[in-house]
Amino acid sequence: MRIFFTPRFVKMVGSLPEDLQADVYDKVDQFRDPSNHPALKVHKLRGALKGFSSFSVNYKTRIIFEKGKDGAILHAVGDHDIYKA
Repeated sequence: MRIFFTPRFVKMVGSLPEDLQADVYDKVDQFRDPSNHPALKVHKLRGALKGFSSFSVNYKTRIIFEKGKDGAILHAVGDHDIYKA
């Protein structure tokens, strides 16, 4: 699967501690293979974020993405507060 990063996502990753940045990119690599999706807890979002999905980096950190015909677009990364942004 092809992965695209929005400028906002790149900026958000850059503001994370270095060890968490490494975890984010490790999970993004795992996300490329759909067979890893159950382990990443990929799920569709509802409400204001309907049409988007999310997966876990760790217990606290999530990535919000949107699936397209050419791949996935990663929009945001952070704790559960990103669901409100």
